[in-house]
Amino acid sequence: MRIPLFTSKTLASVVAAGFLFFACDPKGKSEEEVSETVSIDEEELNRSKAQIGEGLSQIKNWHSHWSNELGELGPEQFELMMTDSINPMEMPERNPILKDDPLFPYQFPHPAGNGTIDIYSYKVEAQDALDEPFLNPDSEVVWYREDGMKERLLFMGPSGMFEDGMWLNEQEFLVFGFFQEEVGYRPMAWLINVEDHELKQFRFSKVSQNYEPQSYINAKIKQVDLG
Repeated sequence: MRIPLFTSKTLASVVAAGFLFFACDPKGKSEEEVSETVSIDEEELNRSKAQIGEGLSQIKNWHSHWSNELGELGPEQFELMMTDSINPMEMPERNPILKDDPLFPYQFPHPAGNGTIDIYSYKVEAQDALDEPFLNPDSEVVWYREDGMKERLLFMGPSGMFEDGMWLNEQEFLVFGFFQEEVGYRPMAWLINVEDHELKQFRFSKVSQNYEPQSYINAKIKQVDLG
């Protein structure tokens, strides 16, 4: 069954409520308050852009989806917006997304078996008890570790969305998505070091004024088996 998604009108009204993006920093500061870029050396910046390039080559659907909107996306077109430390919200909770859950195929298992990262279950409500699945306005990136602990690594309100991601190695996870600005919808990339709890946030150089916010998830999560 196709997931019914927010209409653009509905999403726009929620965005207008004024929620801001939060990167789960220790003081819960908004993006506007933490967006000052902390300089990193050229070698580290080049490595980060190479990782974004790896993500663009591996997550072909996201790459082509946004290329259709803005033209070819290249890692050199992503600029560092900020670096920050992450103070994860950690609590005892095992991964509730089991094999019979319709969202199970869309999780990201750790390369060495240390749990899984989930970017969709907070966004997509598709439990058996629901008459119709729907999208929440907010998004989060969580890591369900093998030891039974859950870490919230990133959170974003309705002015953006986490759309896809991949493990780059055992320590680093890459998230792609977008942020809605006054000028339009801008592709974003977040590099998360889950061991050092460090974040690098990159933004693309162009924006789309006509992007449908739910379009990528609508295309990716095509079928939901409600049993």
